[in-house]
Amino acid sequence: MDWGYILNFIYEIAYFLGVFGLFLMFSIFKGRQSIMNVMVGLYLALLISIEFPGYDKLFGGLETEQSIAGAKLVFFCFITFLTTMLFYRIMPSEFRENRFESMGKKILLATGATIIVMIYSFHVLPVSEFLTPGTPLQLLFGPEVYFFWWLLVPLVILYVV
Repeated sequence: MDWGYILNFIYEIAYFLGVFGLFLMFSIFKGRQSIMNVMVGLYLALLISIEFPGYDKLFGGLETEQSIAGAKLVFFCFITFLTTMLFYRIMPSEFRENRFESMGKKILLATGATIIVMIYSFHVLPVSEFLTPGTPLQLLFGPEVYFFWWLLVPLVILYVV
């Protein structure tokens, strides 16, 4: 194990914990229904971004692989914002609770949202432009055979919670 591997591992763990922390803080301050709306919005955004027909036209002017990957990430965030706003409009706003009430459920929901972002990162975005291949998170989320199963985990979390 060399220093490069350790630094890449720390970078990936920081990415994972940053995404998880963002979703956990969101669920604490906005509530369980809000994070559920985000999760369903992430699923719909994942579907739209995977099947979007105009990537070549939309990102044709970009030259480097990193700029294309960054543009895809920004596009995914924009689509996620729009789909989440859609679910805010059509879903009921129940679960009126205090911020630190039902923390276990909020942690589970934040974990589910993090899983969706991770599988998007490792299967749709060319993350090799940002991260070095072969680190533990890529071994966990990266293989194609796990993609379907990782997609099911947040749905199970939504069903249980």
